Amino acid sequence: MRWRSVIRKSAPAPIAVPMGDRQVAFPPVTFSQMALDLPKTSSKRDGPLVKQFSVFLPNKVGAMHDVLKLLKAHDDHVMAMSVSESTDSAIARLIVSNPEGAERLFRQNNIAFGTCEVVVVEMREVATELSKLFAALFMAEVNVHFTYPLLIRPLGQAALALHVDDNDCAISVLSGAGFHLLSQTDISR
Repeated sequence: MRWRSVIRKSAPAPIAVPMGDRQVAFPPVTFSQMALDLPKTSSKRDGPLVKQFSVFLPNKVGAMHDVLKLLKAHDDHVMAMSVSESTDSAIARLIVSNPEGAERLFRQNNIAFGTCEVVVVEMREVATELSKLFAALFMAEVNVHFTYPLLIRPLGQAALALHVDDNDCAISVLSGAGFHLLSQTDISR
């Protein structure tokens, strides 16, 4: 690791810290003054994780339809969707074919949203592989926060989106267990 330090014209005063019956002076450390030249990390997978949008909607008739119309008008396709509602609002979790375009649309139209990355797993035999998938994650102590299926079959197989507490560990474990993981490129049209 290489460090580059930035030299200041005037040094800030030392910091006095009480230690027992006396005070010890420590030189101040200002992290904003240090620039790090760290190597870039690379993913072990071919392609990034899949971007999921959590769109916050009022719990009223037509709110979800408005978002879907907006995406369709800009040729952005919903690839997966899950909706959770409460008394006052709803959260629509969406995976779309063009995440950059969707993010731009949401910002331009003042639609409240958040993003996260999910792991998308393809399954050839859902009846047997679903249990195997969760067993592998359980053995690695990876917590699954929520899952939902994709609406399309990107490579002709069923696929499941998983939001987990440790994406890197889940990717490693599921790849090691023989599961085929899909990237954003795999599911985008």
